[in-house]
Amino acid sequence: MTNSGVLYLLRKNPLTFVAGLGLLLLLLCAVLGPYLVPHDPLRTNAAAILQPPSARNLFGTDHLGRDIFSRVVVAARLDIAIAVSAVTLSAIVGVLVGAVCGFAGGFLDRFIGRMVDVMMAFPLFVTAMALVAALGNTVQNIVLATAIINVPFYFRLMRAEVKARRDAGYVEAARVTGNGSSRVLLAFLVPNAIPPIVIQISLNLGWAILNAAGLSFIGLGVKPPAPEWGIMVAEGASSMLSGEWWVVFFPGAALVFSVFCCNLFGDGLRDILDPRRRT
Repeated sequence: MTNSGVLYLLRKNPLTFVAGLGLLLLLLCAVLGPYLVPHDPLRTNAAAILQPPSARNLFGTDHLGRDIFSRVVVAARLDIAIAVSAVTLSAIVGVLVGAVCGFAGGFLDRFIGRMVDVMMAFPLFVTAMALVAALGNTVQNIVLATAIINVPFYFRLMRAEVKARRDAGYVEAARVTGNGSSRVLLAFLVPNAIPPIVIQISLNLGWAILNAAGLSFIGLGVKPPAPEWGIMVAEGASSMLSGEWWVVFFPGAALVFSVFCCNLFGDGLRDILDPRRRT
């Protein structure tokens, strides 16, 4: 699609452009946030416990006197790193396995397909909880658990895309010209199925961020005192009853903003990459 076509679609759907700017802001916070925040996100201050938002502490302070603004900004690095790592791992595994099953068919396709169906029969967040509880609540295990529960999405999507294209004319032409099965699959089928995978990745990023925060909220995620949005919401929940709303509001707003931007951007990518949406 040409640059002018992309600009036309962005003008028609400005929310996609706004979501892209929001994702860029989150990425900047993840990369540069620890160097730009005004306070140490781990430093406690007994004299400034539960202070409301002010010029010194833009988002106020928490129950240990830590600056919430600094913690919210720095937490973007950990949450986004977990989400990107998990989604990348699940996309690679799901795409490769789904492509092979969709192309080969037969017993392998049926066997792995039934295994994936069994995985999706259980609530995904409950599965992630069980995996983290069994493996231990480290960052690596949170990434692994989030990746495992996301693999079925990419497997089923890629398998369906490859099955729909494996008998297409250009695939038959590739076979006739002497290309082997592996080359036909990797050079002709998989590249043509990438656009819906890219859309699925953008949508899963928001869910992965929410999943990591949810695990931290119930005590199965990242361990305190690490700055993480789910931990901050869990730690500030009790303060809501006494009127200190800012302790929960700002990390919760950051979490909602990140998921909102990922979902809106994924919806815009669908319009850009799917020619049927542009007619």
